[in-house]
Amino acid sequence: MRVFVTGASGSIGSAVVPELIAAGHEVLGLVRSDAAAAAVAAGGGTPLRGDLTDLDSLRAGAAQADGVINLAFSNDWSNIEQGIDEEARAVKTLAAALEGSGKPFVHAGLTPMQPGHTTTEKDPDTTNGPVGGRGHTSDAVLNLAAQGIRSSVVRLPRSVHQRGTTYGFCSVLIAAAQKTGVSAYVGDGTQRWPAVNLLDAAQLFRIALEDAAPGTVLHAVADEGDTMRSLAETIGSVLAVPVESAPLERFGVIGRVFALDMPSSSALTRERFDWEPTHPRLIDDLAAGDYPALG
Repeated sequence: MRVFVTGASGSIGSAVVPELIAAGHEVLGLVRSDAAAAAVAAGGGTPLRGDLTDLDSLRAGAAQADGVINLAFSNDWSNIEQGIDEEARAVKTLAAALEGSGKPFVHAGLTPMQPGHTTTEKDPDTTNGPVGGRGHTSDAVLNLAAQGIRSSVVRLPRSVHQRGTTYGFCSVLIAAAQKTGVSAYVGDGTQRWPAVNLLDAAQLFRIALEDAAPGTVLHAVADEGDTMRSLAETIGSVLAVPVESAPLERFGVIGRVFALDMPSSSALTRERFDWEPTHPRLIDDLAAGDYPALG
């Protein structure tokens, strides 16, 4: 299958592209720079210059492909609304290009947040709060099943991690601890964060592309919920800095999300698709150290 992948050189795409190629698929990867193009080409993919705001590049990529995986998203928390709007427009453009084709369209969503409840694939997307707009976009993707598109959403936890490279939300905690000399958590730290290793998540995107029925929700969750305090304590131990509670305002806009309890399960995904995470857990990757240097 020839697969058009947006965000092909990003933190998720950098694992999804080799996963697809190893399985025998061809990859056409959307890239924004020469460095990104070189990275995709080095991994065996074919780069296509453009980004989520270049709708012509999205149409061109979809037209050349047997399926689409949409991973690109601006993680600029200083202008999150713009990123959400860009994602929504990109999805509409890709959907129009795929309508009636029966081709797969796999979209990267987010696990829902329902404090005190471990969410499952049957729970609705979160459509309120700082990132509620992303939930609306995921809903729109699922509804594309009625338009002749084999659409599916792989919901990702807020901490998609791989030792030495990326830690999702925990990257913010690590950077803050490196900068301030204190490893902080919000409130009493009992709020739970689900997580998944990047390589396990990449495998699930391939599985969704190959096997998911139209309108399917998958959960890429390996750890249902480590407490924020346990994560901060692990980071503090590695960096040899004190651990303490901090007001959510210390983390800016994202602090409102940090304050929420958001455990999530992947039991239905594991049963339906025979997916079983095998790579290190978040706590293990954090305990191993090897954090990126503070930029």
